[in-house]
Amino acid sequence: MELNTLLKNTSRSLYLSVKMLPRSMRPAFGLAYLLCRYADTIADTEVLPVEKRLDWIEQFPAIVKTQDYAKQNLLVKDLTGASDNPYETALITHLEDCLKALHTIPAEQKAFIYDVVQAVCDGMRVDLTTFANRQGAAPVALKTRADLTHYCRLMGGKPGLFWSQLIYHTHTLNVPQAEFYQWGQHIGDALQIVNILRDLPKDLQFGRCYFPQDQLEMQGLQPSALLKKGNSARFEVIKYYWLRWGKENLQYAFDYFKALPKKNWRTRAAVAWPILWTADTFNKLAYTPDLLNPAKRVKISRGRIYFTMLVTPLLLVSNFCFDKWLSYKLNKLP
Repeated sequence: MELNTLLKNTSRSLYLSVKMLPRSMRPAFGLAYLLCRYADTIADTEVLPVEKRLDWIEQFPAIVKTQDYAKQNLLVKDLTGASDNPYETALITHLEDCLKALHTIPAEQKAFIYDVVQAVCDGMRVDLTTFANRQGAAPVALKTRADLTHYCRLMGGKPGLFWSQLIYHTHTLNVPQAEFYQWGQHIGDALQIVNILRDLPKDLQFGRCYFPQDQLEMQGLQPSALLKKGNSARFEVIKYYWLRWGKENLQYAFDYFKALPKKNWRTRAAVAWPILWTADTFNKLAYTPDLLNPAKRVKISRGRIYFTMLVTPLLLVSNFCFDKWLSYKLNKLP
């Protein structure tokens, strides 16, 4: 199976952004996503005990770097039957193809891939050591707000840095490298908190509560109380706190987008779409009163996705249009 097919089948809306990237960036970005997705499969599978999953997560960055054939085979064997999803099963069995594809990636981009895989595996280590094998058990929470912001940095900010490294080393930008990288990490943080808020009911079923114990207690809540959708109203204060935190991080998108030369229209489109869709999802989350209800799935409509793509030409030629549209979305947040 071609890696492009694997990417299309596993990445949903992200695939649309990848397709827009310049050819020189596309293989590295797609391969990094597949490798991080592979690590996610290791961390989430129920066919292995937690200790074994943790062991493989700790080894995975080295496997990617060294391409140890024996360990690749052992890992694939251990993950056989790990998913009922045929696309995820295909990814599991094509680890060797993913690692062989690294030989086609320029050395500089390869180093960026190694770093982002390591960061995401560090985040998954937090999952496996904090929540362990807790499906069906009472949820456990992270302890402090600092724990959650650190987790968002590993799982969102570092991928945002990776994205920014690819862009900075592909295009000529008139901004300091360190500043551009910092903006990218803030944007990645915002994308990650959206995922955490959106997936809250599902995560609770697996014993995972990313929202801090100290913050819950201030509202008279315990992690197990979030399993009751009737407590959604009491959770609203915490929800809005993290929506505001996400909004503050997404503000860096204004400068980030302006830094992209208008002639690099593919990159501008690939960057604009996830930012705008994240702002849309912030609003969906803000105006969903029963966020703890597991029957609800907060996501933007396909119509919204297609409309954003339809008006993309305006964004490619005008920073003003992007600023106004993103400001409009962010200002709708309470």
